[in-house]
Amino acid sequence: MELSGLLPNDQDDRILAENVHPTKWVNPPANGRYNIVVLGAGTAGLITAIVGASLGAKVALVEKHLMGGDCLNVGCVPSKSVIRAARAWADLRNAEQFGLRIPAGVKYDFGAVMARMRKLRARISHNDSAQRYTNLGVDVFIGSGRFASADSIQVEGVAGNRTLRFARAAICTGTRASSPAIPGLKEAGYLTNETVFALTELPQRIGVIGAGPIGCELAQAFARFGSHVYVIEALHGILSNEDRDAAQVVEQQMMKDGVKLLCCGRDLHIVRTADGKKLSVQSHGQQYDVTVDEILVAAGRTPNVEGLGLEEAGVQFDRRGVQVNGRLQTTNPKIFAAGDVCSPYKYTHAADAMAQIVVQNALFPHPFSLGYASVDSLIMPWCTFTDPEIAHVGLYEKDAEAKGIGVETYTFKLDEVDRAILDGQEEGFARVHIRKGSDKILGATIVAAHAGDLINEFSVIMEAGKGAKTIAGTIHPYPTQAEVNKKVINLWRKAHFTPATKHKLMRLFAWMRRG
Repeated sequence: MELSGLLPNDQDDRILAENVHPTKWVNPPANGRYNIVVLGAGTAGLITAIVGASLGAKVALVEKHLMGGDCLNVGCVPSKSVIRAARAWADLRNAEQFGLRIPAGVKYDFGAVMARMRKLRARISHNDSAQRYTNLGVDVFIGSGRFASADSIQVEGVAGNRTLRFARAAICTGTRASSPAIPGLKEAGYLTNETVFALTELPQRIGVIGAGPIGCELAQAFARFGSHVYVIEALHGILSNEDRDAAQVVEQQMMKDGVKLLCCGRDLHIVRTADGKKLSVQSHGQQYDVTVDEILVAAGRTPNVEGLGLEEAGVQFDRRGVQVNGRLQTTNPKIFAAGDVCSPYKYTHAADAMAQIVVQNALFPHPFSLGYASVDSLIMPWCTFTDPEIAHVGLYEKDAEAKGIGVETYTFKLDEVDRAILDGQEEGFARVHIRKGSDKILGATIVAAHAGDLINEFSVIMEAGKGAKTIAGTIHPYPTQAEVNKKVINLWRKAHFTPATKHKLMRLFAWMRRG
């Protein structure tokens, strides 16, 4: 059986496949009525299943493709391995500024980069394996599952069908790469995140359609490997959902790495020629014709709702995915959903958090509830793993103003942080939004080499209900890049040290001198 993304089917791919889609897997018999049946074994499904089973619930988990979902197989895990290798290549090229002279003729091996990725992916895959989940008390079914009724799921497996009855169910089927209606795209052929990690040779020329997180991360990585990269984006600039100043910092670095951005793109069409795949597009009123060897489509995600029998189960859905309330309950009160299939936050950690909300609300109904959890109360950080990274949590300034919340915004640049200067990573800043009249942190954005790590301090403070004073009073080790968090808060503290306060202190000090 050929599994999407698992090419070139080397030893490591086979290890991965045997963990997440074992060829000789025999589905267990249906075991009476389950407390919860989970459709989809990506992050949301795996967490729902394992937490439920650990609490003593009878749990069934159904997966038709690869356990671990996109994150393990064609998402977070392979992409971060490739990004790390690309950063190493970039560090070599920039080594002279650190006093290192790399001899001419150093060889780069893209095939070795991808082999390393496959080896590490296979190593990690045990955590998401069918056997591990079985050992932890979950009934794992490999096959296609669909709702047969409002309280049962039919599983079609290689060894026959199973009917799983449930008290509760969870839809965790995720999303897939969208296929935009671009003339000539289908005929020319293209890659998505589901196929790009099967490459073993570096494309010398690559076109990337979409300047969101996936598009920007991989465009920069391929440019650093030495590809000629063209990014085509319908909107202006890159990363349209991020702070504009932060996105501009990343855009400038991508240009330094050799990425060519064709934003505000109009009338894109593609033709296969003898020399490759020609993309024709208008950008800022100018016509561009670029020929590439490969096209990577990174233009949004489509929820996996087809073929699930949602109509038979009374579950409403639309083009954005399964419809849920704040408790992640669908229009069938027995059925919940979690992860990308129902969430605007397409992140592994968001799927994890939502799965735990499903467990609380599905398995602990009133009056035995642990407390009805809601997605409305989640404080959701995220990070785009370009270089530098962009991380954010909470509200942007415009969001606070739209809600009628008075806000004060402070920005501290990394070129004033000693460790960032010493590391040669001084491009970027920390920006914090604080509610007027209080020290409540409404949101924060960091663009820095390690922004994904640095943002956690703000996330913890916000989740704990603390404020800027807590960060101001916390000792940060020197020299670290995390000092930028305290320095940006010190701007707020300094702004609230008013002339009136200073005058009072001067009078106090004068009185003390008189003895």
